[in-house]
Amino acid sequence: MSRPSVKSVAPVTVQIVAIPETAGSALYGMVDVLSAAGAIWQTLVTGEPPHAHFQVQVISPSTQPFQCGYGIPVTPAFDIDSAPPADVVIVPEIWLGPEESISGRYPELMRWLQQLYRRGTAIFSACSGSVLLAESGLLNHCEATSHWGYSDLFRHRYPQVRFRPEATLVFADGEGRLVTAGGTTSWHDLALHIISRYAGPGVALEVAKVYLLKTHEEGQLPYTPLIRHIPHNDALVRRCQQWLAEHHTDSDALGKLVTQQDVPERTLKRRFKAATGMSLLEYIQHSRIEEAKRLLETTTLAAEEIGARISYEDGSFFRRLFKRLTGLTPGQYRRMFAGTREDKGLSLSAHK
Repeated sequence: MSRPSVKSVAPVTVQIVAIPETAGSALYGMVDVLSAAGAIWQTLVTGEPPHAHFQVQVISPSTQPFQCGYGIPVTPAFDIDSAPPADVVIVPEIWLGPEESISGRYPELMRWLQQLYRRGTAIFSACSGSVLLAESGLLNHCEATSHWGYSDLFRHRYPQVRFRPEATLVFADGEGRLVTAGGTTSWHDLALHIISRYAGPGVALEVAKVYLLKTHEEGQLPYTPLIRHIPHNDALVRRCQQWLAEHHTDSDALGKLVTQQDVPERTLKRRFKAATGMSLLEYIQHSRIEEAKRLLETTTLAAEEIGARISYEDGSFFRRLFKRLTGLTPGQYRRMFAGTREDKGLSLSAHK
């Protein structure tokens, strides 16, 4: 993949798209961080003359001032028809329900994004901003990510997108001109990626140090609930889910569930998969690992004991399954979320 020069004299022009659904934190966070690249480190540390690496402007379908998420005011510099050409366009997070459709809301914005990409502009999205890119058709037959909460939305509304809910940054094309970032604070990762790419890794590191930003190499899996409510109308499956909520850690939970239902096993498994999107075995495994996560977050039990409590007597199998479903070992998971415990002084180093 070709890389732009990191020492260009003129600043890289960046336009950030804002609409009423835009999340203000992502919008103005990107404006602040990109604008500070090449200046804030020099001011705080070196005393060298600042050099603006990016010229950042907020644009919208209209130049009329409006309020975005939580009533945060936005005054666009340009509308999309009058905006001058830019090197980079960013679509930040939008407030959108996991079952809500954006279809038909901004047809002129969809066409504009398509035109930009055809002209060679680099387009980046953060979190649910990728829903707008998917709606525009730019992500068809490409890999992409977004917040893990939009997995079902992508599966149902944008089946032509190869959705990767576990990833933090995904390149949709070989040139890196179409990049999506996942997770609500993935704009941090995206901002550092853009700074590193256009201004150099050293500048990105300076910004990361000043703003205490980090990239999330662990991806989204550690933060993703393995069991989520998916509405359906199958009463039999609801009864199975209610029983499993209390008995998923039972030994041979699958066999016991099948035995107590007055339907053929194949029928039960088929209806469960159709209603929930996962097999009965996957559902039980996910439920057990969710329980293991809770125990790692709230207790000091050793991993082997936690595995035994959820009916995995084979400690090595439990660790492999936990790593596959969360992306981390039990010890890594515990250390990551230990800061949320009330007892922050507790040493967890022995539980690896």
